[in-house]
Amino acid sequence: MDALAALRLQIAWGADEALEEAPLDRLAAGARPRPAQATAAATAARPALPAPRPAAAPAIRAAGPPAHATPAHATPAHATPAHATPVHATPVHAAALRAQAAADAAHTLAELRAALAAFDGCPLAATATNLVFADGNPEAGLMLVGEGPGAEEDRAGRPFVGPSGQFLDRMLASIGLDRTQLLITNLIPWRPPGNRNPTDTEVLTCLPFLLRHIALVRPRRLVLLGALATRALTGGVTGITRMRGRWVEVTIPGLAAPVPALPMLHPAYLLRSPGAKRLAWADLVALRRTLDADVK
Repeated sequence: MDALAALRLQIAWGADEALEEAPLDRLAAGARPRPAQATAAATAARPALPAPRPAAAPAIRAAGPPAHATPAHATPAHATPAHATPVHATPVHAAALRAQAAADAAHTLAELRAALAAFDGCPLAATATNLVFADGNPEAGLMLVGEGPGAEEDRAGRPFVGPSGQFLDRMLASIGLDRTQLLITNLIPWRPPGNRNPTDTEVLTCLPFLLRHIALVRPRRLVLLGALATRALTGGVTGITRMRGRWVEVTIPGLAAPVPALPMLHPAYLLRSPGAKRLAWADLVALRRTLDADVK
């Protein structure tokens, strides 16, 4: 029973996937080197490769806050603090270049999904149960971008179907929207083990597919759910609590004009921090007013 209780505790903590074929006693003498040590040794033995050229990053400029919103004090792209490194400023690696080539070759959503399913440059695909591509209506003109799938999304192969997704559905219903009126996707299409945060390398690898997804859908408006999606698409380092509620324009490769985007707090954060729901409600009202103005 003690072993069963320990297993349940590990599952509650999110350690629900085995990374080794057999248990490994890392305290025993002569234990196998840890992955970081093995990677370092392998890297030292490998010949140096020339550094790839940096890829173009999405650009951002303010689109102006709604009349009722308090202006956010976002850090301009040219004034990024020296200690902060935006995701898009990280040197591009070989897997990201392969992802860029695979994404560019897709001319339809079906081809893009097939390219993602066949892509082996991201290790998350090996540990995930399903590829989580998108859900909703690609023709709606409104696209929501989340961060990454959780356990329920991984099992279902659809984004935002767990508790945070159900809460998002209720949020959208409060302003008269449902999934037939929008398209939902994620920055990361595979669940990170244990729901950990994706690394910058994983974000850089998956970002070309998201950018191509947006270019193929050609949405009139974007909603960026959470700090990770906002940072990846805007390239900024300003916190989500200061970015939220302010429309910004994001330049997407393949689109002639920038796409207005509204950063919002992630539904999972709102479930953990109920006091922030008033901010989310203000953002939802701003979204509804903007959508209504678009059709006038």
